[in-house]
Amino acid sequence: MEDYRDHLKDIAEIRNLMEDSTRFASLSGLSGVGAGVVALIGAAGTYQFLYKEGIYSFTQKRYMATTDQIPTLVGIALLILVCALAVAIFFTIRRTRREGKKIFTRATSRLALNMMIPMAAGAVFCVELAYWGKPGLVAPATLIFYGMALLNAGKYTLREIRYLGIMEIVLGLLAGIWVGYGIIFWAVGFGVLHIAYGTMMYLKYER
Repeated sequence: MEDYRDHLKDIAEIRNLMEDSTRFASLSGLSGVGAGVVALIGAAGTYQFLYKEGIYSFTQKRYMATTDQIPTLVGIALLILVCALAVAIFFTIRRTRREGKKIFTRATSRLALNMMIPMAAGAVFCVELAYWGKPGLVAPATLIFYGMALLNAGKYTLREIRYLGIMEIVLGLLAGIWVGYGIIFWAVGFGVLHIAYGTMMYLKYER
């Protein structure tokens, strides 16, 4: 009986080693919560800028940004992205070190690569939308491409992230129907869903 338990323990250890080599399982739930909070703050600040500059209002439900204002909007978007990534990376690194695992592994590289390709394609496509006078479709496009990135990355990290990706895609498709409410869909997708997902993952894996 004792030998049987030892064999089971050995098998479990081998399985954990194999999973560690193919999956990055140290994503922190707090990363999602922090990124979601940053996104909500960014969405509120973006709306204030758009409304103040006369670019957008809920009554008109249309975007009227000029060529001079587009760089500012792009700068705001990049600032939100950088802050959200910084928060996510901070909490993930903290959890990885706490668990005594390596941060940079083959699984980490695969995760980053498979996530960045759809996001990079989405960023270029959003710039093209803005260039051709379709800024109202930028919010739906960001949600859809981000959801695709999560689905793609789900092969190399926790499987639950794929469900978040599916919800982001569905939300993006809905945002494409109600274009005038793009900011609300954006806030829900990048803010509320991230906070809900992060809280769930924290309670499940880290508490």
